[in-house]
Amino acid sequence: MLRTPTSILFLLLGLFILGCSPETKKASSPTAKFELEEATIEDIHQAFREGTCSCQQLVAAYFERIEQFDKPTRLNAIVVTNPEAMERAKQLDEEFADTKVLRPLHCIPVIVKDNYNTEGLQTTAGSLALKGFKPAEDAYQVRKLKEAGAIVLAKSNMAEWAFSPMVSISSIAGETLNPYNLEHVPAGSSGGTAAAVAANFGTVGLGTDTGNSIRGPSSHNSLVGFRSTLGLTSRAGIVPLYLRNDVGGPMARTVEDATKILEVITGYDPADPLTKYSQGKVPQNYQQYLKKNGLKGARIGVFRTLSEKNPDPQVKALFEQAIADLRALGAVIVDSVEVTNFDELSQDQWCDVFLHDINEYLAAQGPNVPVKNLDEIVASGKYSPYIEENLKYFQQNQFVAEEGSHACGDAYNDPRRIAYRNAVEAAMEKYDVGAIIYPTWNNPPAKVGDFAGYKGDNSQIIAPHTGQPAFTVPMGYTYDNLPAGLQFLGRMYDEPTLIKYTYAYEQGTKHRKPPVRFTKSVASGR
Repeated sequence: MLRTPTSILFLLLGLFILGCSPETKKASSPTAKFELEEATIEDIHQAFREGTCSCQQLVAAYFERIEQFDKPTRLNAIVVTNPEAMERAKQLDEEFADTKVLRPLHCIPVIVKDNYNTEGLQTTAGSLALKGFKPAEDAYQVRKLKEAGAIVLAKSNMAEWAFSPMVSISSIAGETLNPYNLEHVPAGSSGGTAAAVAANFGTVGLGTDTGNSIRGPSSHNSLVGFRSTLGLTSRAGIVPLYLRNDVGGPMARTVEDATKILEVITGYDPADPLTKYSQGKVPQNYQQYLKKNGLKGARIGVFRTLSEKNPDPQVKALFEQAIADLRALGAVIVDSVEVTNFDELSQDQWCDVFLHDINEYLAAQGPNVPVKNLDEIVASGKYSPYIEENLKYFQQNQFVAEEGSHACGDAYNDPRRIAYRNAVEAAMEKYDVGAIIYPTWNNPPAKVGDFAGYKGDNSQIIAPHTGQPAFTVPMGYTYDNLPAGLQFLGRMYDEPTLIKYTYAYEQGTKHRKPPVRFTKSVASGR
């Protein structure tokens, strides 16, 4: 159950007097007040410097929004808030008062998907089977964010065990809805993080992406979502789905904020062997690539192979406008790019490794984890009906490579995956493009309960198997103000190019806008 700590209630009494309220004007002078809605990391840090908001006031204001909007509207994005957040905010206020120095993410409240281990804070992967489990230590990415000054504000709802790319339904917290239209889904499995960040329940968020689950929900909620190169960021301490595919990373309202998160969480971690491939390939500063003119002279390929797969007319129109906008912003558009043997190479890339990966994860959690393996999860009966078939399938099916077959490995060791990536990057070389674009989804968000409405998910097809980075940014809105996203696929470890392109496109189009129902002015009748 979501509760606001007593200490927060006292702080709330002073919010409107002290200026750090959810509905006041943005800080532009020492006497200006700070606006919480759509606040960026830089907005927050500027408010700290000017004294128009403190860390404690900021955290209290976000908690107020969660209390006001999450359960009352049935958005249901948040599983649990962090009872230690206010104490950490107090410590960070004291640190800034003493040092006058802000850490890179000083007091930035983060919404963390409920499959990231958070020390002393419940982590369930959306499953009642893990209810009450509090890990002994943070996931690598969470630890790095905390070291940079960030605060874990809350854990967000998700598709149970990350099984669904379409919905975010869990036995621990029920179903998350789309803040742009509560009759529609936010996608899965990071739908809780997406809905929470879109509704301004936190500044930024963490999601995970096995096939779709950062980019799909980001697209459905008018957010920026980075699926970085497989191996660039550590997955240690994240409940796995398929480690051969899994990537954790930022979900944010701006490319700049997502870039600041990426900059902190990258790097080698001995606990995740795949990160060894990133050594020597990580720039110290990703923010240097945030260039408004980053599209001038850029060669970008249109991937009609995906964009023309039965697109919804309104999504298709947005995509064609995006191409025109890219061209107007200085890009050279190559329309279109073809990948040799694409249909053949893109097939047979999935392998059933959940049994192995989840058992390894649970075995590493120590004696206090409520279930020790997949058999115990199934035996507990504590799961949502819609995943029962998946659970029992994985319980009985584990991929075992036969002699002479492909290894069912990651993008660095599986011959089929290497061949697939080589073909995609060869096409990028042939057409001399820095990125390939296509709609993140060819269709708008499906209606709640309409599993047949799951259509047009383009995220599953390339990046999860080749290991390449793929970023989504807001592309505009379709029926009933439902968002759509534009996806940029890049070469391995070429996040700098994707940052340049997505930032320039974002700054040149400014598609992002908050969901109307979740603005303070609408809620208060003003």
